[in-house]
Amino acid sequence: MNDPTCHSPSARCHALLPCAGSGSRAGTTGPKQYESLLGVPMVKHTLAALLAVQRIQHCMVVVSPGDHFLRLDGPRSVVAPCGGATRAHSVFNGLQALREIGAEDDDWVLVHDAARCLVTPAQVNALIDACSHDPVGGLLALKLPDTLKAAARSRVTTTVDRTDKWLAQTPQMFRMGALHAALAAQEGNGFAGVTDEASAMELAGQQPLLVPGSAQNFKVTYPEDFALAEAILKART
Repeated sequence: MNDPTCHSPSARCHALLPCAGSGSRAGTTGPKQYESLLGVPMVKHTLAALLAVQRIQHCMVVVSPGDHFLRLDGPRSVVAPCGGATRAHSVFNGLQALREIGAEDDDWVLVHDAARCLVTPAQVNALIDACSHDPVGGLLALKLPDTLKAAARSRVTTTVDRTDKWLAQTPQMFRMGALHAALAAQEGNGFAGVTDEASAMELAGQQPLLVPGSAQNFKVTYPEDFALAEAILKART
């Protein structure tokens, strides 16, 4: 159930970028988040959008131990080499790393995919505005625009009603302590069923708020996505 307990109005916001994955579907020779878009590693486009939101106190990028690719020198950005085998594990470790630099359980954390490099400061601000007084928190999401099919052996079995279906995006914004507790409850089973932060909160009995996002806030996943992302970035300059 949603907890209506009041929280401190002075709670801060932090951003956490899990950046320890390999992106095997992207067809790149190295981690996709380091692929160049307009001459800049993809993750730096992502980070720039988050750092443009002045309400965010810190942006922490969680990388794999031994990954020395990323160098950050700003006062609000930090690299934490504590990435795990899965996204959920990286986020779980990243939350602890945020605590170690002063983040508190009542603070908000916005977890964002490093490969969603087209998010805009306006979208991040809209999420913060929508969630800052919410008892649970929420996520950017997009109403499903297409007809949805269920299949077996590459054959359609049925058309699924899309009326209440949404595509989850990021950032996903929750209280530090609540998200850490939700992930800790699933650590023993290897974070099974935790595909994003909202799913961890759902397993804890919460109902995250859906905040309308944008079709441009897609996750760069497949080889053809790089050209599209680069074209959109170029159009914005």
